[in-house]
Amino acid sequence: VSMPGFGTTSRTKSNAERLAEHLGVDFRTITIGEAVSRHFADIGHDPSVTDVTYENAQARERTQILMDLSNEVGGFVIGTGDLSELALGWATYNADHMSMYGVNAGVPKTLVRHLVAYAADVGETATTLRDVLATPVSPELLPPTGDGQIAQCTEELVGPYELHDFFLYHMMRHGFAPGKIYRMACRAFAKPEGEGAPAYAPATILYWLRTFYRRFFAQQFKRSCLPDGPKVGSVSVSPRGDWRMPSDASAALWLEEIDSL
Repeated sequence: VSMPGFGTTSRTKSNAERLAEHLGVDFRTITIGEAVSRHFADIGHDPSVTDVTYENAQARERTQILMDLSNEVGGFVIGTGDLSELALGWATYNADHMSMYGVNAGVPKTLVRHLVAYAADVGETATTLRDVLATPVSPELLPPTGDGQIAQCTEELVGPYELHDFFLYHMMRHGFAPGKIYRMACRAFAKPEGEGAPAYAPATILYWLRTFYRRFFAQQFKRSCLPDGPKVGSVSVSPRGDWRMPSDASAALWLEEIDSL
């Protein structure tokens, strides 16, 4: 079900349609613009103000559609959120944060990319999947740029997922403190001479490390009510499995250590 809204670009919609065609599944389009505009009128929100209300209303309208369609056909909603998004809280509460089964809840974003690349190599959808990989990660909730490109790039807002997945793994799997994770990341993401591997300056790593801890603590309330999902690797944020954390836990001690680095 494609649910184009105010920020949907033709690139992502076309790729979704092509994938459905390749896989032989039904493809249905339900535009959400009119419903969301009516909702803005109901709550008195000015649609020219593209704030968090503007964004989240679209995400929640999509979830409502999927939930109601699942009732109609006797099915259930498969969640799209992955482990990295759940760790950072990069999901709209009671929207893409919610489903009837969170199939990707144990899969970090970096692994999602590898899985898509693998599927592109072994399947018949190579061209489409490689274009999906080349598309910036985005919720597409803000209007596109003047030339129709994605205006809202997730990694520019919350940071590179390859860094966050590194932080998450060593924090949860090994229980390392921020200082140790920072030193490890500086070595892991230092650019080897003559190679084109990703590289981040220490100051950049420190900036996103602070963002990681701040968001991880602040967004626990979303993880406390997650739908069921499988544990895929050795790290999980499921409240019914590995992770127990009060939603009002304070990040102060961890942020204090980061600020001292």
